[in-house]
Amino acid sequence: MSAAFDAGGLAGRIAGGEPLALARGISHVENESDGFEALLERLDGRTGRARRIGITGPPGAGKSTLTAALTRHYLEQSLKVGIVAVDPTSPFTGGALLGDRIRMGELSTEPGVFIRSMASRGSLGGLATATREAADLMDAAGYDRVILETLGVGQAELDIAVSADTTAVVLVPESGDGVQAMKAGLMEVADLFVINKSDRPGADRLEKEIAIIMSIRFANRPASGAGGGAGDPGDGAEVWRMPITQTVASEARGVEEFAAHLDRHFDWLRSTGRLEANRRAARLRRAHDALLRRSQRDAQRIWRAASPETLDSGASPYALARRLYEEFRETLRGT
Repeated sequence: MSAAFDAGGLAGRIAGGEPLALARGISHVENESDGFEALLERLDGRTGRARRIGITGPPGAGKSTLTAALTRHYLEQSLKVGIVAVDPTSPFTGGALLGDRIRMGELSTEPGVFIRSMASRGSLGGLATATREAADLMDAAGYDRVILETLGVGQAELDIAVSADTTAVVLVPESGDGVQAMKAGLMEVADLFVINKSDRPGADRLEKEIAIIMSIRFANRPASGAGGGAGDPGDGAEVWRMPITQTVASEARGVEEFAAHLDRHFDWLRSTGRLEANRRAARLRRAHDALLRRSQRDAQRIWRAASPETLDSGASPYALARRLYEEFRETLRGT
């Protein structure tokens, strides 16, 4: 984008609910084009109204189908839904493969629904930051629910899920999923569990397995609240005991119950003060991410400005990095 980018004008159109403006704004943020932070800053005061729902889990769990079924449930309640779907990266273009958008089919043309696929690009913090900011723009555009659907296979996806008000971990009845989820850290970010494709054998067994794991976890919960994990408010506050819902998302079975559990968790967050605390922590995390992103841009500028003589000086990588950093600090002092 050029330096003439009109952040104020685009912000006004996004706030007015224009889908094309929202799409352009997300692209601007995802590409870190000139003026993208000004756009986010102008819309910051309009965020905080949407409920953010994270849906994560292993590949093949039916997350997209469940997201689509949940979205239809919200549409029946006259709610607007924004969806950020984190897709694997195309090895040819570097962009999202758009598998989630294809699987959601006709949902993408529904009024009141906005779907955005974002490519993983092998990124960690950058992906999580861009996804959170895309959710901010959807929030500012007036969407009542923002669903963050992630791959559930890496640290970036866990970071994204933690950015939601409520995170649902979606599993399937096949053996070992419960243990694998625990090993992958999904247990730590879950606020509730969904066993999708529950018409398959093993759904009841998996539900019992998860319940046993969670009962052990609560039995070992620190009385002082030092743990602070999901479902653990500490300090004597009411404990959130994670529900387990069995669904067949392709038939919308169990989706209404799932949505009711999401509502209950949000009410619990508000009543215990966790919602305000979590959102305050999320804002600080975004400030931290913005600082890291700015420092990375500075580091790239330092490297590009380095002379061939400096780079070929024969110094160790660490000595070279120190020298470049000190030269950069001297430049800052002189400005």
